[in-house]
Amino acid sequence: MHLEFYIWAIGGDADRVCEALIAAAQRGVACRVLLDSLGSKDWFKSSWPARFRNAGIQVTEALPIQIGRFQFRRADLRLHRKIFVIDGAVVWTGSMNLVDPRTFKQDSGVGEWVDAMVRIEGPVASQFELTFSFDWSVDNPKITHFNDREPPVSPHEGGVLAQEFSSGPVYRDDILYQVLLSAMMDARDELTITTPYFGPDDGLLQALMAAAARGVKVTLIVPKLNDSKLVAWSSRSFYSDLLNAGVRIAEFHGGLLHTKSLLIDKRITIFGSVNFDQRSLRLNFEISLIVYSDDFCAKLEKLIESYLAQSDFVDLKVWEKRPRWHHYLENAAHLTSPLL
Repeated sequence: MHLEFYIWAIGGDADRVCEALIAAAQRGVACRVLLDSLGSKDWFKSSWPARFRNAGIQVTEALPIQIGRFQFRRADLRLHRKIFVIDGAVVWTGSMNLVDPRTFKQDSGVGEWVDAMVRIEGPVASQFELTFSFDWSVDNPKITHFNDREPPVSPHEGGVLAQEFSSGPVYRDDILYQVLLSAMMDARDELTITTPYFGPDDGLLQALMAAAARGVKVTLIVPKLNDSKLVAWSSRSFYSDLLNAGVRIAEFHGGLLHTKSLLIDKRITIFGSVNFDQRSLRLNFEISLIVYSDDFCAKLEKLIESYLAQSDFVDLKVWEKRPRWHHYLENAAHLTSPLL
């Protein structure tokens, strides 16, 4: 079993996963755990790393912030992927960190975090395994090569056309940006985005507005309350331009909506760890699953409908009447959007 996450929190069901992993190692399952140094800092300070290693589980702290580590000395380069590989054949990926939403960040006042994960089988699973192996090798310099391994035969092979898409600062630096931009430009009928953190640059903003202008039904779903006040005010600085262009904005009030997805014309889905902001696009190591399947898109659409049922659409006329001091805070926060 290979686990790669940005955050492994302490408490609740997250601790139950720890115990289950230890039990798996004790019955002979080879287990590797790769966690971001900053996102999982509290976990690394706990007793779990020692318990894991005593059980035979290999644990690696990804991208530690240390003087002398020239290639990753920047604290803003983070491993934001969520990958769980089982026997090289089954993969779980999506937006959820290894946290219990009933206990995670409950002091932030935003309610429980709402996430979505997808279970993957078939040839595409080996692509996630390869990404994990690459990430594992970065902080394990003794690894000099990868062993070829034939992926297990899956009864689901050929059922759905899909691909894994890795992105990050060591890849061509604009590849994720180009994929998202192309997807929005390709939309003909409908484009729906769910993201907890919304901070596009001018190119993506213009693509959304242009899509709405040519008759595409563009819907942006974001949380009504955010764990970052600065991000929340910055996100709202884009509302007026989007609403005036015909983009529908829905604010989810059932918790902190953390699902990251892009649904294009109910036929293509981009689903994974990527937020619609500059950090995900330029700095983080991210993972996405791109699916070309009407059935999969229909299931995602049903999930999106459940989000919309717990959301309020922003009314342009009401929005324009918001207090003047809101404008000032939004504009001030907007200046920081490239850094968020």
